[in-house]
Amino acid sequence: MNEKRKILKDFIVLEGLDGSGTTTQLKLLTEALLSHGSSVFSTCEPSPLPTGKIIRQVLEKEISVEAETLARMFSADRYEHLYGKSDGIIKHLKDGDVVITDRYLFSSLAYQSLGCDFDFVKQLNPYPLPEYLVYVDVTPETCRERMTGRELEELFDGDDIQMRIVSNYERGMAAFPESGMKLLRIDGHQGPDEICSEILAGIGR
Repeated sequence: MNEKRKILKDFIVLEGLDGSGTTTQLKLLTEALLSHGSSVFSTCEPSPLPTGKIIRQVLEKEISVEAETLARMFSADRYEHLYGKSDGIIKHLKDGDVVITDRYLFSSLAYQSLGCDFDFVKQLNPYPLPEYLVYVDVTPETCRERMTGRELEELFDGDDIQMRIVSNYERGMAAFPESGMKLLRIDGHQGPDEICSEILAGIGR
């Protein structure tokens, strides 16, 4: 039996490997939509909230926790990110904003499933789905080249790990086949402006 989840209209999620360019696209899409007259709230996960700041310490290897603990931390951060009364995603959508986030629950399915059971991670994230899931598709080799010279080694670096993350992303994107969520798979080897234009066309903006 396929799981049915609520779709959040005007909610756009950017996903991809580290180095795929999602952070750049968050900036470009926000600028483009603002120039078209839309009201936009751009955000990211881990969130800027206290919960997200602790997660970043784990990712940057400043502190260490068990894989299951990290998966639960991401879910808790996501809950606050979605439902926070003052600045949550749901509030911004109700206020009429287009919301774009760099990463969402699909990142948990891709990354936290490295150390935990996939279905366990999915159950930890019973959250609504975006209207548009944009996957910026770039090979691990290209991502590695783009990130050469980065001073900080993070928790999920490494070619073998990246290939497993790609596999988990594929499984995660196929996990909600009848939800009504629109999946846009974008070739991330193009230039940033070309990628942004393709995304805008895909979301009808």
